[in-house]
Amino acid sequence: MKIFTAAQIRAWDKYTIENEPIASVELMNRASRVFTEWFAGQYPDTTRPVVIIAGTGNNGGDGLAVARYLHRMFYDAKVLVYTFGEKRSADFDAQVSLLPPHGAVEMQWMEQTKEFPAVPAGAILIDALFGSGLSRPLSGHWAEVVHWINSLPNEVASIDLPSGLFCDQSTENQVVVLADKTFSFETPKRAFFMPENAGRVGVWYFESIGLHRGFEQQESSSFHYLTPEDIAPLRIPRKKYAHKGTYGHALLVCGSYGKIGAAVLAARACLRAGVGLLTVHVPKCGYNILQTAVPEAMTETDDHEHFFTQVPDIQNYTTIGVGPGLGTAPETASALEQLIRQAGTPMVLDADALNLLAQHPDWWAFLPKNSILTPHPKEFERLFGPTSNDFERNDLQRAKAQEHQVFIVLKGAHTAIAASDGTCWFNSTGNPGMATGGTGDVLTGILTGLLAQGYSSLHTCLLGVYLHGLAGDSAAHILGQEALTAGDLVDYLGSAWNKIS
Repeated sequence: MKIFTAAQIRAWDKYTIENEPIASVELMNRASRVFTEWFAGQYPDTTRPVVIIAGTGNNGGDGLAVARYLHRMFYDAKVLVYTFGEKRSADFDAQVSLLPPHGAVEMQWMEQTKEFPAVPAGAILIDALFGSGLSRPLSGHWAEVVHWINSLPNEVASIDLPSGLFCDQSTENQVVVLADKTFSFETPKRAFFMPENAGRVGVWYFESIGLHRGFEQQESSSFHYLTPEDIAPLRIPRKKYAHKGTYGHALLVCGSYGKIGAAVLAARACLRAGVGLLTVHVPKCGYNILQTAVPEAMTETDDHEHFFTQVPDIQNYTTIGVGPGLGTAPETASALEQLIRQAGTPMVLDADALNLLAQHPDWWAFLPKNSILTPHPKEFERLFGPTSNDFERNDLQRAKAQEHQVFIVLKGAHTAIAASDGTCWFNSTGNPGMATGGTGDVLTGILTGLLAQGYSSLHTCLLGVYLHGLAGDSAAHILGQEALTAGDLVDYLGSAWNKIS
């Protein structure tokens, strides 16, 4: 699913108005009906008061239309319209004229902020001040209104976007409505995927309002939201007469003394991802553990007892995954450099492999093109330096993927996949229960297993990240988020595969 900028969304509205065709006020009505249906599903108690806080632009017009539809559903909806001399949009005025007569929907025009009106304790607030049409940070009276909204204990639902929030740039230190829920028209906004906005957007939802598909088909975007519809076509069906050699031979270079568990998790995940053959290279101290914990894998031992120092013969392997539990000893760094130099084909690098790459930036020159890097935010910062906000970090991620012709999987609540062409995909699966040690090792195993089977680097990232999160969701559904462990993700990978078949 494409994610569009605020300017593109406005162009999409215009395209729909011209090509459906439909009057702009009718499109506003359509969007407001969709919001109202969602709202009624979230808050079915019609006796609970609703206070809509509106501006005089098109987002305010949405608010007035919502008030009208809520009234028809027997909600007690009241509208507070703040003006402060702002120009009223034509569609806003049209919505004023469509309100039921005789004050059936109470509407108050608010011209000052010296005394804010009392709001019933149980009322739901609907934020319809600005939405995605905002072009500058809020200040003055508008900032006072937002501060007032944020000071109230009432639950807040924002129409399209919390007022004060920008779609496409950081508002980290600016005044923004702190919504509990946000309902976005047609598609999610890029801002929803930035950790800095978690406390502003709250739980977000989106639903189509019937914008013209022609625009979506012809308009390009650098940003995408990974959905089941994107994933289903990527899966390569297993062939009846296939054998273990059909699905690749992966090499995992993992583990050090005290961290052999990382190698076990990566190995188990690699096998569950469908690889035909797997060899795991570990220090001598890991031999008995691997042979016992993962009998399906072949185990190759390093000359060193405690960490990786020896580059194995790699000519028979389809791909290589390296990093989980590896350690950063000087001998390990030397061996990793030689491994990268010899690889020749795309690799998967995680954990200490990334930390060592950060210490030796000259390795970028011989890192195989289309390799996959899977940093968490701190590892990303070690690799590429600090950024001032999440948008800047996402832009840097995309730029570095292009510069080095690699795929960078930045792990998080909505793991971001930056492709070598600069496009970016935000994942839709996963949950907070996955914030536990070892889940990154599982992802490395999954990606290595998929890459070994012949999936492209892009499809490996998209499918692997989605499966990883979906396994976490399946596990959390049964076990609960608090009880989730990394090993559970491996156990539920089969369930995840079945859900995308």
